[in-house]
Amino acid sequence: MTGHMTPEQFRQHGHEVVDWIADYWERIGSFPVRSQVSPGDVRASLPPTAPEQGEPFSAVLADLDRVVLPGVTHWQHPGFFGYFPANTSGPSVLGDLVSAGLGVQGMSWVTSPAATELEQHVMDWFADLLGLPESFRSTGSGGGVVQDSSSGANLVALLAALHRASKGATLRHGVRPEDHTVYVSAETHSSMEKAARIAGLGTDAIRIVEVGPDLAMNPRALAQRLERDVARGYTPVLVCATVGTTSTTAIDPLAELGPICQQHGVWLHVDAAYAGVSAVAPELRALQAGVEWADSYTTDAHKWLLTGFDATLFWVADRAALTGALSILPEYLRNAATDTGAVVDYRDWQIELGRRFRALKLWFVVRWYGAEGLREHVRSHVALAQELAGWADADERFDVAAPHPFSLVCLRPRWAPGIDADVATMTLLDRLNDGGEVFLTHTTVDGAAVLRVAIGAPATTREHVERVWALLGEAHDWLARDFEEQAAERRAAELREREAAEEQLRARREAEAAAAAATEAPVEPAAEEPEQLVVPPVEVPAVETPAAWDESATQVAAQTDLHADPAPQPADGQG
Repeated sequence: MTGHMTPEQFRQHGHEVVDWIADYWERIGSFPVRSQVSPGDVRASLPPTAPEQGEPFSAVLADLDRVVLPGVTHWQHPGFFGYFPANTSGPSVLGDLVSAGLGVQGMSWVTSPAATELEQHVMDWFADLLGLPESFRSTGSGGGVVQDSSSGANLVALLAALHRASKGATLRHGVRPEDHTVYVSAETHSSMEKAARIAGLGTDAIRIVEVGPDLAMNPRALAQRLERDVARGYTPVLVCATVGTTSTTAIDPLAELGPICQQHGVWLHVDAAYAGVSAVAPELRALQAGVEWADSYTTDAHKWLLTGFDATLFWVADRAALTGALSILPEYLRNAATDTGAVVDYRDWQIELGRRFRALKLWFVVRWYGAEGLREHVRSHVALAQELAGWADADERFDVAAPHPFSLVCLRPRWAPGIDADVATMTLLDRLNDGGEVFLTHTTVDGAAVLRVAIGAPATTREHVERVWALLGEAHDWLARDFEEQAAERRAAELREREAAEEQLRARREAEAAAAAATEAPVEPAAEEPEQLVVPPVEVPAVETPAAWDESATQVAAQTDLHADPAPQPADGQG
């Protein structure tokens, strides 16, 4: 039996793991971005049962290369332009390592005061770095917490809003799905609908608000829907506004939506999962004008701010509504600090009870990079995206399909008339992704398929953006030529078919003319026949003729009579 890993063994193998990660980062550009395995390949490389005896750590490390790496899509690859970025960094990994090494359970203040207070403080730092309203600070009426994902943040925001709208009745009686309504746009992330289902409201409680040409929620349409639902006896609970939609990074107008929500007493939740962190750069904060109207706000440090998953930053302006919805205190969790009300117990700010020491990696990241380093990270990607959009604007092969204020550019390839544009665009996407140098994803804008180029991997430089642009152009040119060759082949085949049909028609007409000429030829006078011997007739028994013969005979007769003079008809046309 191998036994527990001693601190000295951990030291040795820990260095080996760190070396392995560092080597992986150095060679990451040599891998195909998207995993090349087929379904089941990874499992097929694993033994059917767990090892009976412990194995040397060298065997585990070897299987990272043999089993794991072939089945990894490399999100930190400089050619990764899919979905949204999922940044990590050295400081983040080391912070997570320390968190894992400490192994604390940070559900309550008393279970590890540092886990709670460091998180409170770091969340206040980020509220300041992002220019968020004072109400989101822990020193005000609200505060921040690190959630596992923006999907989880959207759910707890909805639960807090339900608690406030029902004046606490949801705790005792549950939700009344026939009474409550939630407002999203067609561009809102699907997690909000999922939250409504989990909360017990169901999809019927969701109201989809129209968007304008910029794909942002229409404030007038929201006001009309709210007024109509209130008149019909519904209680509007929450409006989810998005800063940087998943599809195209559209921005809902918070400054216009906020007063409408306040007028109707409805909770305004801002989902800025991808784009919110861009506000570390002060010049980008205008994109979130009106954020002071928000009752809650979420953004993910694990997308674009150099921190590994999971690190969702979530703030509320009124923490009483949040803890009112989620607080529960069994006897085994009671303690003096909690009873005094002098501390925060983060278990009351989230769905689950237990929680990791997530704030450590955020603390490591912000201390390593500093505010200016974080700003430079965001600014560089925004600049690269604007440059890419400029190249596309100047190129007749592509259109920029949507506004691009952050680091995502949506491109619609142009195709010749007669080509199915969606099929052609998806074929182009597959060709690029199969090539292994880059990885992109797609969405639809105005019902048409477009390519999403999301710039954000920490290793991505201008050289890599130039390369994805060159690959896009090459793939478009190759496909356009291929489609043109296919079209030319189709046209040639159609021409051959038409010529063959015309040749057949000409041959048939010539045959018909020849047959007609033969029928109308003068009959030669018959030669005088010799005297014939008269033979008495012989009785021949009747034979039943097959129907097919009769039909053939009928057809022959019809063909024979085709050119015969028509029989004289009565003058009135009646036979």
